[in-house]
Amino acid sequence: MAALIKGVIRLFPTERNAFLSTRSGIIVESKRFVRGLRRKPVRVLFPENDTGKVVKPPQSDHPAAEQKMGRISPGAARGHPDRSDPVNTRSGTAKHPHVTVTKDLIDGLRYERAFPGDKRLSKLVSVARSRTFREHQGKILLEGRRLICDALEAGARPQMVFFSSLDRLQELPLDKLRGATIVKVKFEDIKIWSDVVTPQGVIAIFARPDPSRLNFSRRGQFVPLSLICDNVRDPGNLGTMLRSAAAAGCHDILLTKGCVDAWEPKVLRAAMGAHFRLPIYASLEWHEIGNHFSKPVTVHVADSSHGHHLKRDAEDDGTPKLSKPGDYGWVDSSPCRKKMEYEEYDSDSDSDSDSESENEGISLPRMETKLYHENWAQSPTALVVGGETHGLSMEAVQLAEKTDGYRLFIPVVPGVDSLNSAMAASILLFEGRRQLLKLLQTTGKKRQSKAERKPS
Repeated sequence: MAALIKGVIRLFPTERNAFLSTRSGIIVESKRFVRGLRRKPVRVLFPENDTGKVVKPPQSDHPAAEQKMGRISPGAARGHPDRSDPVNTRSGTAKHPHVTVTKDLIDGLRYERAFPGDKRLSKLVSVARSRTFREHQGKILLEGRRLICDALEAGARPQMVFFSSLDRLQELPLDKLRGATIVKVKFEDIKIWSDVVTPQGVIAIFARPDPSRLNFSRRGQFVPLSLICDNVRDPGNLGTMLRSAAAAGCHDILLTKGCVDAWEPKVLRAAMGAHFRLPIYASLEWHEIGNHFSKPVTVHVADSSHGHHLKRDAEDDGTPKLSKPGDYGWVDSSPCRKKMEYEEYDSDSDSDSDSESENEGISLPRMETKLYHENWAQSPTALVVGGETHGLSMEAVQLAEKTDGYRLFIPVVPGVDSLNSAMAASILLFEGRRQLLKLLQTTGKKRQSKAERKPS
């Protein structure tokens, strides 16, 4: 009898498939879909050449028996959707749209959710990273809670804010984000477009701030000291200079043409919010520098030539002062060292006859050189710091000579290369602040003593 049944199954393989399909609870007219039917799919997709009907499993007249056999869940037997089924669960939540609306509001601030394929973040980040687009469209990119909070406190106008979690958004002053577009994106998207190794999960696009319209809260702590950056092209150096100028209480910062963009992401990170603590005026011509001085200002330059011109000044003047920094015993002035000279007006460098004839008509600036700790900040002062590649420009030295300024240098021990421009600027700025505060304190005491001497 067993051999007879086995022979019948071999003769009719299709009937065996139908038998197995019936046990799984789904009836299929033909074809081999045994493996697919055992997984209990939502629906069966037939091949293109055989477009059969989608046959659903028949409703059982005895749900209790089906439940006992494990074919349906207890919830389905009672007429409720199965919670373990992700399809039914999603369809169930779609019946309550008010839940999605409440999730898109936080403290009365509405935000959007980025849909798949949303390219707003990538486009805006690309624009903000290009100096040409930043200047043309007037947008800047700020990343991180601290930098964004500093910008909002100073009165900068946000346009779009991208965040990865509600906790990151709640760290910002939400009342100052009312006019901006708030978009929730995945943290992976922010990580792709972030410039830092460990992003904080929040990126904001602001309108390019106008220095005259920003609100600087520490305005009363400024001293009459300005920083002029002359052709500083390294983003890290410029950012450090801005940070040091803000810490020293400078009145403002002036950037000449040729400097790196102050709103570049690397400069912003190095400055640590200095952009929103004091006015920064960029891309200035040298004839425009004087327009930013409200009072007569004495301009000094940070001399990185190690006193190369000291020897010439001593010989011309005939005074017994020290001829070069090496005479102090602190600086190595050997001619083989790499120096950053004023190439435009350095008459001691070797040149051909053509260059010598061109430089004959140039008047060489004659300025006295002083050590950084000597008295040089005795009135409203401006300090010019040049870049490490090209040094100071001819216009900077001429402006210092015109205002009776000094060449300032910082001595270092023999065998050590000169300080970089950011470090030199920091030392000179804080020394200038010390001298100006001492001057203001002495002047205040003199005025107080004169007022006391007046007869009542």
